Amino acid sequence: MKNIKYVVYKEGNYYVSQCINADVSSFGETIDEAISALKEAVSLCFENEDDNAKYQVIEETLIGEDVIHA
Repeated sequence: MKNIKYVVYKEGNYYVSQCINADVSSFGETIDEAISALKEAVSLCFENEDDNAKYQVIEETLIGEDVIHA
């Protein structure tokens, strides 16, 4: 069992869910669909024991938003 942390954001007509412990993302028409699809995708990603190296333990999370001038 792995504890995952993720973000969900809207892109066009869909919600995108992105796991920050591993390079896995998914999407859905609703937030719940996007999260459910992400959990399935992450589970599939770690089916093979050799893939556990792709998992990064994250103790604490913070999401920020700011403006940069580029």
